[in-house]
Amino acid sequence: MHSPGKGHHDAAPVLKPKDAKSTLKRLWWYLSEHKSRLLLVFLLVTVTAVLTLLGPYLIGKAIDDYIIPRDFSGLFRLLLAMATIYALLSLSTWLQSRTMVNVAQVTIRNLRKDAFDKLETLPISFFDSRSRGDTMSRLTNDIDLINNALSSSLTQVFSSVVILLGTIAMMLWLSPLLTAISMITVPIMLVTTNAVSKRTRRYFSEQQKVLGILNGFAEENISGQKVVKAFVREAKEIERFETTNKELKNVGIKAQIYSGIMGPLMNVLNNIGFAIVALAGGWLAVQQVITVGTIAIFINYTRQFTRPLNELANQINIIQSAIASAERLFAIMDELPEPPDPPDAIELTNAQGDIEFQRVSFAYKPDEMVLEDISFHAYPGQTIALVGPTGAGKTSIINLLTRFYDPSSGSIFIDGYDIQKITRNSLRSSLGIVLQDTYLFSESVKENIRYGRLDATDEEVKAAARMANAEQFILSLPKGYDTVLSEDGGDLSQGQRQLLAIARAILADPAILILDEATSSVDTRTEQHIQEAMFKLMKGRTSFVIAHRLSTIRQADVILVINKGRIIEQGNHMQLLEQRGFYYNLYTSQFAHLPPEAETYETPTGAQL
Repeated sequence: MHSPGKGHHDAAPVLKPKDAKSTLKRLWWYLSEHKSRLLLVFLLVTVTAVLTLLGPYLIGKAIDDYIIPRDFSGLFRLLLAMATIYALLSLSTWLQSRTMVNVAQVTIRNLRKDAFDKLETLPISFFDSRSRGDTMSRLTNDIDLINNALSSSLTQVFSSVVILLGTIAMMLWLSPLLTAISMITVPIMLVTTNAVSKRTRRYFSEQQKVLGILNGFAEENISGQKVVKAFVREAKEIERFETTNKELKNVGIKAQIYSGIMGPLMNVLNNIGFAIVALAGGWLAVQQVITVGTIAIFINYTRQFTRPLNELANQINIIQSAIASAERLFAIMDELPEPPDPPDAIELTNAQGDIEFQRVSFAYKPDEMVLEDISFHAYPGQTIALVGPTGAGKTSIINLLTRFYDPSSGSIFIDGYDIQKITRNSLRSSLGIVLQDTYLFSESVKENIRYGRLDATDEEVKAAARMANAEQFILSLPKGYDTVLSEDGGDLSQGQRQLLAIARAILADPAILILDEATSSVDTRTEQHIQEAMFKLMKGRTSFVIAHRLSTIRQADVILVINKGRIIEQGNHMQLLEQRGFYYNLYTSQFAHLPPEAETYETPTGAQL
């Protein structure tokens, strides 16, 4: 937590909210459950402000009533009273800070929870269309800015306003003439602050934008470090980083220079104000219009008057940035979640795996169809292979089957039910997915497998690992099943990660299985182990297999050849070879040295090809 005061706004870019009013209403909704504590905070702020105003007044009284008359016993009593006041001031400041920090932390916890909960309800299309770095920035940097504003800036603004109004009232009560004289520099301060703040906001806003680009670049580069090293692109990436980093440096220098001007300018104007008050006060004292003690009070009040002005400018900038950050956070929370299941949606239980696509078309963007008029029927227990060039639409078919997206037209049926009339949870619970890029959590091997079915026992986890041919390498790990993996399983080979993913799918025991390029990144020996595990997993299940290595799908019952969003051929391996069409050309280009007509394969359902 940053300490409040001059220059605090330098640490964070000043962003301007688009709709501050509605954003403040929503923030207040989060704060409103702490009304009693907030009331206590503002009472303590008021007490603190009153005590702050009382100190300078007593200093003036000490000069006029005790120091000049040389009444030292009275001065001692007044000093004791002042010590008590300043002790109460410290206690009040500490209590208000502690209470407000507690309110802020609970509010931020609720904001963070609601934002994360919302992320879990959003459709895959949200994540596909946004940078992970930007989303992470909203959950971290933006929430931190809101936290800083709630923890200190809110009370600082209220305190500054109270002290400002109280100071003006006290000054007018003591001497309206000297008050008017001391206000000469205020318009200059306001004009200067406004002029400098405009430039400061512009450069800080630009700094935030460039910082977001740099963070996104760094996050992508760290995630893709293997690719960077594999293509020996370290120097190029350093050059790209340095270009953006220099841009950030340049705009950061401008932002800091303009924000740094504020302090010295205010000090100059403050000193001019002090000099004016001292000169005018001295002349008025000579004329016996005011006392020397009153001059001392005015000099202190002039300092107290300008300090809240500076703090208001600083804290309002912080609050402005916090409101803009809250706006960015609420933008995520306002995203439409996956549409709710219809009231008459059914639960898919004991799925048989009968799947039919009827004239399905689909587009991620309007007027850019990626699938057109897709129709096929997968019977229970069949293995369906999807083959075609990159971008043909294979993964899009899987995205529709899992309801990560819904078709633009046409219908998809499972066991005779339109999947849009099946609850999403029951549909996805009937599916098991093993992707090319297996994601593993920073948990133990055991818990990563158990992710397939959270209520599985340890023995069931181990049985799934044995079926997936994974137990041998698991037992060779330092702590076996209890070995905690690094982020995304980075300390395992690609093949080992795939075997764990297959074990996870075996444990889930789905009726329908999806294997997306599951063996594309492994060596031949590992591929054999994975295929053995896959065949065990596929047995008795309707399976969809996407593969560029055609050797992995020769055993499929039906191969769908997809090109430019359409099914252009379908049949089993031998039938498609006999057609000597698109599939034949794909296959012979990979296995030109083999006589395909001489090969015989057995499918997972037992048919001879």
